Amino acid sequence: MTSETIISIFLGVGLAASVGFRVFLPLFALSLAAYFDVWELNDNWQWIGSLAALITLGAATIIEIFAYFIPWVDNLLDSLAVPLAAIAGTAVMVSTVADLDPVVTWSLAIIAGGGTATAIKGASATSRLASTATTGGVANPVVATIETGTATVVSVASIFAPIIAAVLVVIILAIIFSIYRKLRPRRNASG
Repeated sequence: MTSETIISIFLGVGLAASVGFRVFLPLFALSLAAYFDVWELNDNWQWIGSLAALITLGAATIIEIFAYFIPWVDNLLDSLAVPLAAIAGTAVMVSTVADLDPVVTWSLAIIAGGGTATAIKGASATSRLASTATTGGVANPVVATIETGTATVVSVASIFAPIIAAVLVVIILAIIFSIYRKLRPRRNASG
């Protein structure tokens, strides 16, 4: 496995993690990177770097970001975004991974890309539901700001410093796992 392949895997995982926070923002970042020749995409995915894709993904990103600032609409979006995150996480991974057999690429994309995006999207949807339940949606814009900021930082890091992005993804997943373990109901030791 070449260093280019490893870096491309880090890029894919980083963007897939970002998809877990905002579906369109990492795709838009990837489109920008491809359009300005910062990152070369696989042959079948060159269309992401087209002007039409750039404009479409940019508009979708803006709409998605602002929609998450509307209480109750954000919860509706989360119910739609969980399956979309799995698909988009898989897609960004497939579009960026270089020099691997197609079976390995797709397996990696589904497991690492789709799995990472789905895990993060599930955790963020749960945190938004908890925020809605405890604050009536008043704190949801704070949650939306944190998610959008995280998606932006990880997307930019993925494109310009993929190794740092991979480290950020590990930290994010560790935090999510830690929170999950604290919130998970515990079994009664005597029962």
